[in-house]
Amino acid sequence: MIDRSARIVDRAFTRLKLRQLRLLVAVGAHGNIQNAARSLGISQPAATKMIQDLELDFEVKLFDRTNRGVVPTVFGETLIRHGKLIFAQISNAAQELDDLSEGNAGRVVVGTLLAASPSLIPMAIELLLVDRPNVAIKIIEGTNEVLMPRLLAGEVDMVVGRLPSHRHRDKIQQEKLFEDRVLAVTGPSHPLAGRADITFAQTKPFGWILPPLETTLRRQADHFFVGQQQYAPSVSIESVSYLTNRALLQSRDLIGLMPAEVVAQDIAHGHLVELDWPVPFGQGPIGLSLRMNEDLPPAGRAFKAALHRAANVLHP
Repeated sequence: MIDRSARIVDRAFTRLKLRQLRLLVAVGAHGNIQNAARSLGISQPAATKMIQDLELDFEVKLFDRTNRGVVPTVFGETLIRHGKLIFAQISNAAQELDDLSEGNAGRVVVGTLLAASPSLIPMAIELLLVDRPNVAIKIIEGTNEVLMPRLLAGEVDMVVGRLPSHRHRDKIQQEKLFEDRVLAVTGPSHPLAGRADITFAQTKPFGWILPPLETTLRRQADHFFVGQQQYAPSVSIESVSYLTNRALLQSRDLIGLMPAEVVAQDIAHGHLVELDWPVPFGQGPIGLSLRMNEDLPPAGRAFKAALHRAANVLHP
């Protein structure tokens, strides 16, 4: 087994070409060798030969043929995943070199979830810019379902926000920054705004703004609703757009479930109101997710340190 592994590694170092990996990634995307070959400007026979050579070198079958095209085997999926990561790292290296040539002090790409956007990320950026005023920073907002695959593919350096509890845990490492809780919030003119000791029964006549189905918070909310005599909201709006949710809460008698970190400023300024109903679910850690066993670039390490400093300021 050791000899076989060493033999394959030696072949990968001496014979594997980037154009072969590009072809693998393209075939995985198209599900068809002919279309993948056309997209790369090579002939189908040449593409087929390149795949056969790879299969011989790695001593595994990379694709299964079907009546609709080709489907990657588990070996093909693994090599495609690593190929994507290699190309992402090459792209990042080229971008970082370009940034350095333009006078920037490195580059960091950060995926952010809603809970980290209003205060944690801005404060971390401010702290980073004190030490690295010319750093290039790119922020990408989304859900875990969108950002975690991009993290694993090397397209982002880290994801900051509520830490996922199950999915992707075997491929990422997590660093907790602080605990956050979920609030039930409304607009200032909502009938329940300002009332004390609200019960869940009093919220039932109103519609809710809820997070997407694939999120942990939504699963917790649905589980709670089912336990309340199979309660189903009269109106249910699924949205992760904070600006949209904020406008809807201010214009309609809806109730929103929001991380406390997200709504703190709007509550402080009177734009939203926290209901006096303690949400019995949703507390969870806010932190950063990183690729397992992989070093960050210098700008990434600096931003990670800035995140810890910002968290200590916001939640001493």
